[in-house]
Amino acid sequence: MPYADSNGVKLYYEETGRGTPIVFVHEFADDLFSWEAQMRFFSRRYRCVAYNARGYPPSDVPKSASKYSQQIACDDIANVMRHLKIRQAHVIGCSMGGYATVHFGLNNPRMALSLTAVGVGFGSDPDKKAQFARDNAVMVKRFLELGTKEAIKPYRVGPSRVQYQNKDPRGFADFCAEFAEHSALGSANTLTSVQGKRPTIYSLERKLRNLKVPLHMVSGDEDDNCLEPGIFIKRVCPSAMLTVVANTGHAVNLEEPDLFNRITAEYLAQVDSGRWRPRDPRSLGKSTMAKK
Repeated sequence: MPYADSNGVKLYYEETGRGTPIVFVHEFADDLFSWEAQMRFFSRRYRCVAYNARGYPPSDVPKSASKYSQQIACDDIANVMRHLKIRQAHVIGCSMGGYATVHFGLNNPRMALSLTAVGVGFGSDPDKKAQFARDNAVMVKRFLELGTKEAIKPYRVGPSRVQYQNKDPRGFADFCAEFAEHSALGSANTLTSVQGKRPTIYSLERKLRNLKVPLHMVSGDEDDNCLEPGIFIKRVCPSAMLTVVANTGHAVNLEEPDLFNRITAEYLAQVDSGRWRPRDPRSLGKSTMAKK
């Protein structure tokens, strides 16, 4: 099995295709196989790499929660790229992986050709901060006391997951089966030190205003915890574009793989061809009429 070393932690990865590199970064409830539809599609013209985050076998599962954090998750992307001698890449992440993707662009802009962040912002709503902390603590306890298979039963049918269940029962069943095999300790440590301690999207406003790397935010219109943060990023980050997908929940790449592949391919083509442009500052005027 191929592994990349990230400061002493082995990260399992898979790669296919040739061309400009794309690195895929998975969400909390899934692993690198969540990107299978994208790996098959984009490997026809790109070099595609997907890896399992720390805590997700066959990657290492550090026992200490101190070995997990938002910054460490960001560093893991960079270290996978260095291991594969990739100087620059398009980075595409979903949810937890989308958070890491945004941070990667903020911290390592020279390594990012572009960023695509799907379903980012969970836990950012200030009115739900206490609830988010309580829910997170409950899930940590469930993982440690019940094991993964039992722990995830309420999580997998949350408000932004039922859309996937309704649209594609077979795909949803595969998703649940894969999730049930995850390490309970790895999941608990990830919730404790990554999800539970990461900064909110709103706290990144100053950095986002200065981001020059092309950023594509993708959100389902029924993903209530991430839709508003996505709109916020569009408003404050000149390099951001936003796609909202109708009748869709959290993991757009799983729910609507064909649509996601098409919109992402168009975005990457704009970046690769030099046709992508940041937002025209004239569109930010307060007046509803053009200036003379």
